[in-house]
Amino acid sequence: MTPSRLVPFYRIDGDTPNLRLFSLLEIIAQKDRPFNLQGLAEDSDLPKATLHRMLQQLEGAGILQRDGNGRHYSAGARLTRLAETLLLNGTTRGARHAILSKLVEEVGESCNITAFSGNEVLYVDRVETAAPLRFFLQSGSRVPAHCSATGKLFLGQMAPAQRRRLLSAVPLERFTSNTITDIGLLEKEVEQVKQLGYAFDHEEFLPGLLCLAVLVPTKKGGSNMAVALQAPIMRCPKERALDFLPALKKAALSVSRINDDFPDSDEKGAA
Repeated sequence: MTPSRLVPFYRIDGDTPNLRLFSLLEIIAQKDRPFNLQGLAEDSDLPKATLHRMLQQLEGAGILQRDGNGRHYSAGARLTRLAETLLLNGTTRGARHAILSKLVEEVGESCNITAFSGNEVLYVDRVETAAPLRFFLQSGSRVPAHCSATGKLFLGQMAPAQRRRLLSAVPLERFTSNTITDIGLLEKEVEQVKQLGYAFDHEEFLPGLLCLAVLVPTKKGGSNMAVALQAPIMRCPKERALDFLPALKKAALSVSRINDDFPDSDEKGAA
C-alpha cells in the first residue's frame, strides 16, 4: 500500500513551455522558504532533469536566485519587483486608497497599508493627515521589519526557525534608543504581539514616531498585508492610539473584502 503524501502535490501543466514555466512559478510563490530541486520534484509531476532546465531558465532571467550553498533557490530581484509593482498598482488600489482615506478622516492621523517584501516592510499605500505636525513617508518606502509595527505582525506569522533565519541573516540595525536589536528580546516582543493581535512601533524607527498596526485578515489565516496608524507620540501616545484600534480593525476587514478574502456576510461575526 502506498503511504499517503505528507506534502502537497502540484501539477505543472500548460500548452506551451512559457505556460509551464508560469505554472512552476505558481508553485514557487506558495513556498515560504528557500527550496531545492529534490523538494520541488517531490511536490510536482515533473522529472528532475526537466525541472533543472526550467530552474536554470528562471535563474538566468533573474526571476529566481540561488541561496546558501548553491543548492537552494528563492525569489530573485525581478520576481520580487513584479510582486511589489502588482501590490502598488493593482486594480484594487483605488478601492484600498478610499478605505485608507476614510480611516484618516476618522482617526485624524496618517495611515498606511503595508506588505512584507524580503526582510522589509513595503509601504503599498499611504494617506497623510492634514495636521501640520506629521512624519512624511510615501508609497514605496521601506522599513526594516524588526523596528516596524507591521513587521512584527508579519514576523509573528512565521515558524520560529524561519523567523530566526531571517533575523540572523543581517544585523538588526539600531535606529533609536528604543530599537530592539537583540534577537531574544525581539522574539519575546513578537510572541506578545501574536497574543495581542496588534503591534506597536514605540519610537523604534524614528524618534517621536508611534505606530499601531493590525493584519488584514484572510480566510487562509496567513496575511501579507497590514493597516497601520502613524502619529507623533506627543499628540498620540499609546493609550490614545489604542482608542483607534477598533477603527483600524474595521478598515483592515474592509481591505480584506476588497482583496476578496472575506465576503460581506462575515461582517457581523468578524467585527
